[in-house]
Amino acid sequence: MPFIASVSKIDLPDKVDQQTVKEQARAMFSVDFPQVDRLIQAFDNTGIVTRNFVKPLNYYAQTTTFKQRNDEYIKLALQYSVEAAEAVIEKAGISKEDITDIIFLSTTGLATPSIDALIINQMQLNPHVNRTPVWGLGCAGGVSGMAKANIAAKANPDAVVLLIAVELCSLTLIKNDYSKSNFIGSSLFSDGVAACIVKGDSHLQPKPQITFKATSSKLYYDSLEVMGWDFSEDGFKVVFSKDIPTFIHQNISKDIEDFLAKHDLQLSDIKNFIFHPGGKKVLDAYADALQIEGDFLKNTREVMNDNGNMSSVTVLYVLEKFVANGFDDGYGLMLAMGPGFSSEMVLLDMKN
Repeated sequence: MPFIASVSKIDLPDKVDQQTVKEQARAMFSVDFPQVDRLIQAFDNTGIVTRNFVKPLNYYAQTTTFKQRNDEYIKLALQYSVEAAEAVIEKAGISKEDITDIIFLSTTGLATPSIDALIINQMQLNPHVNRTPVWGLGCAGGVSGMAKANIAAKANPDAVVLLIAVELCSLTLIKNDYSKSNFIGSSLFSDGVAACIVKGDSHLQPKPQITFKATSSKLYYDSLEVMGWDFSEDGFKVVFSKDIPTFIHQNISKDIEDFLAKHDLQLSDIKNFIFHPGGKKVLDAYADALQIEGDFLKNTREVMNDNGNMSSVTVLYVLEKFVANGFDDGYGLMLAMGPGFSSEMVLLDMKN
């Protein structure tokens, strides 16, 4: 079975205390948004301590056009993708010439040619690399990307798949969007970049061993309005429903149970929970729905506390934390939910 050879994450240069972000948001929104004092407390209820930003905080107080922000997205997505790729290639002990496939994930900027083409050019990767740019999966993208890397590596046992996820959520901020969704999004979302190497099973596995066992995707009918973008002249206007925790309560326990049952497993067989956090209310919903003893979402919560919600990238930071800090022998479950509304799961076999 395909396996994960290495994971890397980028420490962006501007990590800002949540309270500092809160005060800037208050100053920015209060001019034309009378509800700001009532909603500003949302920043205190996220559980987030520090947030990652790709630009200095004062950049976001400036008036910028959608084109200016998207140009920054292209430039910085390329810069940090190359940095993450070089780091993960070195961790895996391989050469860039070994890369057979590249999967690029993002939902926070637009580029054609896609960013993977820019990466191949700048790094001078093999020009015959199989390219899969994936756009629009939002918070579910990291887990979906891992599933797609598994498919590529299963199809070709000699494959060396480079997966890169880049989300520069801060560059989508529309200053004059006074919707509650934008305000809540401003309290949660941040920037992140991560990369993984996934290999086919003809390659020698390193220790620890993290092997793919199964994947699952689900799209929930009639839930398109739960999360996404509403595109306007000013750019990406966030759609973010308060019903997300309720959705998790109603669906996630049975979805996980059904997925595991297909592989003769149950929830008690899972030793490592590699979940995308979403936000504090989402974490609480997972805990309430699954009723698992102990602090099973410790790594997930700590990644959110330290970085904010980095959309698709966040779950890869959680995976990196498990790899760096150690994990329990047994099965691991990666899980994320995102626009659609959808859920993505990957079952891993994890051995030290």
